[in-house]
Amino acid sequence: MKSHTRYYLTFFSVSMLGIQPIRASSNVYVSFYEFGFVGRLHSHNYGKSHSTRPLNPKSPSWITLEPKEVEELIIKYGKDDLSASQIGVKLRDQHSIPLVKPIIKKTITKVLEENDLKTELPEDLNNIVKKAIGLQKHLKANKGDNRNVRSLELIEAKVHRLSVYYKKIGRIPQKWKYKSIIAQLE
Repeated sequence: MKSHTRYYLTFFSVSMLGIQPIRASSNVYVSFYEFGFVGRLHSHNYGKSHSTRPLNPKSPSWITLEPKEVEELIIKYGKDDLSASQIGVKLRDQHSIPLVKPIIKKTITKVLEENDLKTELPEDLNNIVKKAIGLQKHLKANKGDNRNVRSLELIEAKVHRLSVYYKKIGRIPQKWKYKSIIAQLE
């Protein structure tokens, strides 16, 4: 059920003397979705919390590294088995590089793909599968935790939804299937 708010409409009439408001009481219900707030997937919440990306798409002036050096850093961290987001955090924190794309004109994932360092599963799918495995272990140890049974169902729904998308774009094989028992063994 959407959260609605009651608004009173104010109409404006233009006359020779200027703009005058005309107030009209109305039963107009407007959802927040129309204002650009997007609801969360498996909750009844709306949210705006997120990190803010740099506004300027140009390379920052304080970066002294050449694009080739940044690429070499990405390859080095990729060989250390860091994920793309972990590499981005490391570049941001240790080398003060807010975004890689304006500097080298490629994303971290593209650089890893070009150097055969990409993982079998995409990072977001892998993280959700790990979360499902952890929750399965928890449920095996805590049989009476009925609330998290539903949480596991929601997580597995996300896995299936993401896998359909990645099969469509060809990132994972068409025969890949998430099965909870097999996932525990991996």
